[in-house]
Amino acid sequence: MNFDLTPEQDQLRDAVRALGRKYGHGYFVEKAKAGAHTTELWQEAGRLGYLGVNIPTEYGGGGGGITELAIVCEELAAAGCPLLLLVVSPAIAATVINKHGTDEQRKRHLPGLADGSQKIVFAITEPEAGSNFHRLGTVARRDGDDWLLTGRKCYISGVDEAGHVLVVARTEDASTGKLKPALFIVPTDAPGLERSKLDMEILSPENQFLLYLDDVRLPADALVGESLDAGLPALFSGLNPERITIAAMGAGTGRYAIERASGYTATRTVWGGKSIGSHQGVAHPLAHAAVQVELARLMIHKAATLYDAGRDLEAGVAGNMAKYAAGEAAALAVDTAVQALGGAGMTTEYGVATLLGAVRAGRIAPVSREMILNFVAQHVLGQDKSY
Repeated sequence: MNFDLTPEQDQLRDAVRALGRKYGHGYFVEKAKAGAHTTELWQEAGRLGYLGVNIPTEYGGGGGGITELAIVCEELAAAGCPLLLLVVSPAIAATVINKHGTDEQRKRHLPGLADGSQKIVFAITEPEAGSNFHRLGTVARRDGDDWLLTGRKCYISGVDEAGHVLVVARTEDASTGKLKPALFIVPTDAPGLERSKLDMEILSPENQFLLYLDDVRLPADALVGESLDAGLPALFSGLNPERITIAAMGAGTGRYAIERASGYTATRTVWGGKSIGSHQGVAHPLAHAAVQVELARLMIHKAATLYDAGRDLEAGVAGNMAKYAAGEAAALAVDTAVQALGGAGMTTEYGVATLLGAVRAGRIAPVSREMILNFVAQHVLGQDKSY
């Protein structure tokens, strides 16, 4: 059992940390409040190779795995720049296309995903079904050689920044008549695809959308993979990277909040000149939050290691646990940091209250803490399914 990063991973962590600090949380907040995007940071991360660390070298990537991409997600978040589209585009879309796409799809999309010139977002969640793909209402049907997609999607991140959206739909199996999942790469400017921005109480440079698909016509090669049989494994291949990288982003956010708060409490003096951090009522909650963040980081490392080793079933359990642990730890860390800073914690200047909405959402999305507990109860503890 080895808890040390390789020299290359250490170098990656240091380099990404430096890039994140070059921009910082002030940049992130300024972009979010202006309704703008973190384009400069994204493009520089792409030029430096950080967006494509998990993409094969033959397509312009770094040839690493989800371990490396989790490092990128965590370090940017630890610098106050948690980029949600890292989870969506390199982690989900690039993994799905690399593992299950056709040769032509890999050649067409992976180089742009690697250098940041292309973004592909992900659309699975629906108003009625949530993320339960067994009950998805978005349907794809054949029309000659083409496909026609009809349905609705909600809480779809970054559609306004992306050239394509990876849509999860259901198709009819001709042999059984049953519906089975399939994934389609859909241009965001396709006729029949409309979007409506959702107003969210989260300070983020990345927007959320409702999508409406009204007989969106797609060519045959928009289907991910060589056949419909690729649909289910393609869908599942993106879920573990999603959970691991969103957990890494949460852990990084927790680290950022604790660093901000502990720096303040170590130097803020009241009542006789002692730092407020010398009081256990202040220090212990921060120490507790730091412990929870570090525990989450260990589970993230385990999940990423299992995933990169191809141990998908074990990675599924560890990835869900990592997501749960990091979501709870990040929310605790930010809330504790705000409390430690007092009134200063609620100001934009001190840069912690600006993350309250995001870390609260991290306990809900992309899978809620309750559904993770259901998963653990069923698959780890052997309990009957409760839903």
